[in-house]
Amino acid sequence: MNIGIIKEPIHENRVVLLPEAVKELKKLGVSVLIESGAGERSFSSNQQYLEEGAEISDRKSVLSKSDLIISINPIEIQELADVKADVVLISAFNPLANHDYVNAILQKQLTSFSLDMIPRVTRGQAMDILSSMATVAGYRAVLDAAMRLPKFFPMFMTAAGTITPAKILILGAGVAGLQAVATSRKLGAQVFVFDVRPEVKEQVMSLGGKFVEVEGALSDVAAGGYAVEQTEDFKLRQQEAIHNQAIKSDVLICTAQIPGKKAPLLIKKETVEAMKPGSVIIDIAASTGGNCELTIDKETVMVNGVQIVGQSLYPSTMPMDASKMFGKNVINLLKLMVDKTGTLQLNFDDEIVAGCCITHKNEIINQRVKSLIIK
Repeated sequence: MNIGIIKEPIHENRVVLLPEAVKELKKLGVSVLIESGAGERSFSSNQQYLEEGAEISDRKSVLSKSDLIISINPIEIQELADVKADVVLISAFNPLANHDYVNAILQKQLTSFSLDMIPRVTRGQAMDILSSMATVAGYRAVLDAAMRLPKFFPMFMTAAGTITPAKILILGAGVAGLQAVATSRKLGAQVFVFDVRPEVKEQVMSLGGKFVEVEGALSDVAAGGYAVEQTEDFKLRQQEAIHNQAIKSDVLICTAQIPGKKAPLLIKKETVEAMKPGSVIIDIAASTGGNCELTIDKETVMVNGVQIVGQSLYPSTMPMDASKMFGKNVINLLKLMVDKTGTLQLNFDDEIVAGCCITHKNEIINQRVKSLIIK
């Protein structure tokens, strides 16, 4: 079986597999085709891939010769014409929102697996790209904020007087939020955290953060640990609590997202206008609308001296380790799909294989995606 790795779009510095991962992939008994230059923005050369046993080729050849194509960003819809009729696609398709792409691969009767739909069960943790990339995003967001803030993060006792520590408010205590807590605390800041899930309070406190509580939040076991939509009454009380904490803060790190939906609006324009000049808002939920009303994805705007950074591509800014983590997740998934002879064996009785499968031939497999597309 030929596994194809393509070069990502110009905005993406990661590659789905580093050369070291190709070596591990070869142990599964497969051949690996790499598009020329696929790893250059992750500081991996064609020669390094060749040394690990991969074959270097042009993009069209990789697409047409591969039995399985793996990428971080989905190949363009028009490129589906260049792939084999029975090819299997593995990528982060964002199928809960990207319905046009799902319909395109369904029309071609292709089999597809979406890496952002790995079930959040214990076995799936080693394949969970969302958690891996959120770790990178949470870490990088704090470093970005520290560089932009015109103040120190830690407290200093100096001959010139005492410098008080910066106050950080983190919205969302998922993987990105918790990593932001840990990084902020290591830099010496005071950290406050808001999340609608009261069960994460202990995790926040164990990292040295202070949990901002608003009673009456809804939770849903079926959501797999993700946040869910809240009542209007709760949203009003939540808004007041966040506003009161935000205007006392130097940095806001926004990480709250709901899969398949617009990011919850947590920071209103009025709150931004009441914040201290020089404050910084880093919104890593920008690609789904942002937690701040004034966020613009991939842009930095200034409002009354407050910087609002819309940045949803932090993993791409750390391509070496981000690619390493992403690749390990992918290999762990492939070990469930490839047998000892290097042949693809899709076991749909496996909850992980079935859970992240979006389409198989002419059918939508994932029930959540199916319910959204087929009305």
